[in-house]
Amino acid sequence: MLKHLLIPCLLLAAFGGVSVEQSFSDDSKAVQERVYRHVVLFKFKDDATKEQIDEIVTAFGQLEDQIDTIIAYEHGTDISPEKLAKGFTHCFLVTFESDEDLKAYLPHPAHQAFTKKLKPILADVLVVDFWANK
Repeated sequence: MLKHLLIPCLLLAAFGGVSVEQSFSDDSKAVQERVYRHVVLFKFKDDATKEQIDEIVTAFGQLEDQIDTIIAYEHGTDISPEKLAKGFTHCFLVTFESDEDLKAYLPHPAHQAFTKKLKPILADVLVVDFWANK
């Protein structure tokens, strides 16, 4: 048994081991360097007017000023030459510091009011969330 412990101890002594404290701080640093991305794709009903859609795009953009857990916001319309969007025309990328911040965003009154405005002209929605490195 002692032989099995001797080799790792010698290797650590020779090459300078990593302390438990260092490895924990490295892990927490990695966590702090990530952000939580919330990707939302909209497919609007065929009878939705350009004005209605523009109103939704504007309203979505205003959420960044109304909900303090949003740290970044981007949006755009599909221009892919691949033509694989399956009718989804608008993409929104909302960034949060954590998944807890997203959980605060979803029931927020401003988000709920936005959703209520959106539903009458929305045909479908696709949402994907992921952790991204900063």
